[in-house]
Amino acid sequence: MRFLAALMVFFAHAFLLNNPLNLTVPVNPFADEGIAHALAKVFGPAGFVGVSFFFVLSGFVLTWSMKPDDPASSFWRRRVLKIFPNHLVMWAVVMVLFAGAYTPLHSWLPNLFLVHSWFPWDDTNSGVNLPAWSLCSELLFYLVFPFIIRPIMRIAVDRLWYWAGAAVAGVAVVALLAKFVVPAGTQFVLAPLPLTKMWFAYLFPPARIFEFVLGILLARIVAAGRWPRIPAPAVAALVVAGYAATVVTPAPYNFVLVMLVPIAVVIGAVASADVRRARTGLAGPVMVWLGTVSFGFYLAQVVPILYGRLKLFGGETYGVPGAVALLAGMFAATLLLGWLLYRFVEAPVMRRWARSRPTTARSAPGPEFSPATEAGAAG
Repeated sequence: MRFLAALMVFFAHAFLLNNPLNLTVPVNPFADEGIAHALAKVFGPAGFVGVSFFFVLSGFVLTWSMKPDDPASSFWRRRVLKIFPNHLVMWAVVMVLFAGAYTPLHSWLPNLFLVHSWFPWDDTNSGVNLPAWSLCSELLFYLVFPFIIRPIMRIAVDRLWYWAGAAVAGVAVVALLAKFVVPAGTQFVLAPLPLTKMWFAYLFPPARIFEFVLGILLARIVAAGRWPRIPAPAVAALVVAGYAATVVTPAPYNFVLVMLVPIAVVIGAVASADVRRARTGLAGPVMVWLGTVSFGFYLAQVVPILYGRLKLFGGETYGVPGAVALLAGMFAATLLLGWLLYRFVEAPVMRRWARSRPTTARSAPGPEFSPATEAGAAG
């Protein structure tokens, strides 16, 4: 499922009408303006949905797979080793290819250490490797997880749904604050909101914590056997309706709020199906491999889509066959880069340094949790 979310982000970038590296030329390869504008409109919110999916899924997976006796220090080490090596490689590649020519020190240094989306300045929070902003939020999630998991695990099973609703309400509050309280700031052609509002509603890490917490709560709900069995057609219909609403809903409500419940339903339904050992079509070797390389695929996409497109093809657009061929080429190049990052960076680092060492001391460990014990407690 991670790959499907990363693919949504890919399409959101591939159908941009303006290239962030040169606003006078498009990324979208279709010469027919009707097709180009339709694709830009339909896939414009796809990036918002994909990132929100990552954040909810992150909370779910970390909760489901946590080790009861795992020290916080070991957890943090594994998480840092998971994201920083790929990030550092792509940061260096992007700086060499194009960002180093115009990125000031006050922008590239926060980006290097993944704190850049904490700053409201657009030349900082959107600098260097564009997709890396989401890693700032992930780092916050990793930092707080060993501490917030304790009180969340103490929530009575019968109250989990109420807390899940509160997490959704928190997302709504963020959107309302961005709309009516946060100052406007300047406008940018590729941003659906004035930049300060866009930063607060979408990029600011604390504003995204509710999605992560919702994922934690979903893991507990599924593990406790409290997830309702929803037919696959109903899940698909909800996702299609939610995405259609996202396309026509104005910012900031379409960043997270409109699709948050459908995202939660998809994750809960698929996880529940896995628990029942039902077939979902997502466990085959191809989908598992795509999920494995999805992090690299996500981080590397600006090189083929923005830089490669600009350098090799400029602003040229094509008929449908040529446009589809160019799109397929950008996809293949991004997938290749994602595999290279996994094969030669991510996997070797995780094999070498991510294993926990024996320890007698425990530092802020997570509480006991497993699907079996959770379901037993619920019964």
